[in-house]
Amino acid sequence: MDADLVVVAGTMHTLEADGSATAVAVKDGLVAGLGDRKQISGWSGPHTRVLDLGPAATVTPGLTDGHVHPVMGTRMTEGVSLLGVRSVSGLRAALAEHVASLPEGAWVLAWGLQPQVFGDSEPHYELVETAVGGRPTVIRYFDGHAALASRAALERAGVDGPREFADNSTIVCDAAGRPTGVLCEGGAMSTVLGVIPERPAQEEAVRVRESLLGMARSGITSAHAMEFFDGSDEIYRAIEADGSLPVRLRCFAWCMPGGGPEQWQKLVDLQGERGRRWSMGGVKLFIDGTVDHGTAWLHTPDARGTSVEPAWPDPEEYRAAVAFFHARGVATATHAIGDRAVEYALEVLEAAGAGPGGVRHRIEHVETLRTEAIKQFATLGVIASMQPTHCTDYVQADGSDNWSVRLGPERAARGWRLADLNTAGVPLVLGSDWPIADHDPRGILAAAQLRRPGALPTRTPVSPGQAIDARTALAGYTTRSAWAVGEENIAGSLAVGKRADLAAFSADPLRSSPDELAECAVLATVVGGEVVHEA
Repeated sequence: MDADLVVVAGTMHTLEADGSATAVAVKDGLVAGLGDRKQISGWSGPHTRVLDLGPAATVTPGLTDGHVHPVMGTRMTEGVSLLGVRSVSGLRAALAEHVASLPEGAWVLAWGLQPQVFGDSEPHYELVETAVGGRPTVIRYFDGHAALASRAALERAGVDGPREFADNSTIVCDAAGRPTGVLCEGGAMSTVLGVIPERPAQEEAVRVRESLLGMARSGITSAHAMEFFDGSDEIYRAIEADGSLPVRLRCFAWCMPGGGPEQWQKLVDLQGERGRRWSMGGVKLFIDGTVDHGTAWLHTPDARGTSVEPAWPDPEEYRAAVAFFHARGVATATHAIGDRAVEYALEVLEAAGAGPGGVRHRIEHVETLRTEAIKQFATLGVIASMQPTHCTDYVQADGSDNWSVRLGPERAARGWRLADLNTAGVPLVLGSDWPIADHDPRGILAAAQLRRPGALPTRTPVSPGQAIDARTALAGYTTRSAWAVGEENIAGSLAVGKRADLAAFSADPLRSSPDELAECAVLATVVGGEVVHEA
């Protein structure tokens, strides 16, 4: 065999039942051989590259992030990060410093704002007007479901009072009906985001590629992109015109309220669209919003009397949409965070005829969950797609964070039930929801096992009984994520004939401590036999 690439390491986890190897040969983008050092000479020819990572390296199948937003995330993270800001004074200082670096007339963009920054005060654009010097400003909250717009931004968008939206969005107004600047959910945010000057398509393609390269540098070889907007295909084609996407993407197009069967059919017709490393393969729906902004759908109100409505003003329209896609064999991924939202999504899937062996539907996030819903997940074979670091990065064990306070102790204690779902036999897919949380899988694999951030042993774990073991966590990034999108025969493990997607680490994801894994080096990332990252 004249292999294109041979990768050698001290340990190799193929994740096949009978798989053991320390060397892998790659030909034409596929695994062509598995063995050890003795076989390298038989695989090698004049054009073979041998990548010997050394005896301390561990190779695994390439990691798949089960929930990312490549285009939206790249747009959302433009401007100054506020992830480290903890007070209004800190917010003003960060904005003022950023404004000083901008040309005259430029919009002020920021992201990563957390609700607790405002303490007991109600968020209002007046709190930041001086810091931004009256410029048009949009500050995105960390959860991506709300924003704070300045007076100038509201004026440019023509926002001067409340409006009704198909997705139950809200332009928050004071008692006199004047906008405070807070925009909750997509419809409301789009009023202002839609007037921000757009970047040229080629420039945006460069930025999206850099975002994907960042993922590849952390060991990610593919991702489930929970978005597909007008122009997404142009961005991906522009990147592939100059080379390759650094990460494979399986895209889920958004289905929003108010579309109806004609719009749903257009989404069905999109299925199968593809480039070299991206493809359409599902539909994303939202049945609620987030706990932090009172737009989740709970059985009973949160501590502020909110989170009692679905994202679809008419939930029966959501039911009809899911049934439409299921009948046509299209997988759905439903954003459902609140307990009522999760249970309604499961009820709808059952009514549509979902079950084991059929269309592989999934529910995203599943933040607070009653026990009876776990049984229904298992009975229907519905995938739970979850993000462990949403728990460990944004929730405190003492319940002092905004999420826990709004839910109350009982519902907060039912948060991110990874262990219970896994024990019940529910397929778990893990990911980041980037840019809502860092996409680095090392930290996410660690958090899933520790229920606290990796490499921070002084942090108290959040509901430690919901921790999962290393093998289950790794499966959530490999075998189970491949199965979720029907790719178990071509991806998810290292076997002859499967894609040559692999990642190499300086620590062993199955044997090293989670804290060590969180800080280890990513030695190489290979996608289809192409080395896209090498330390």
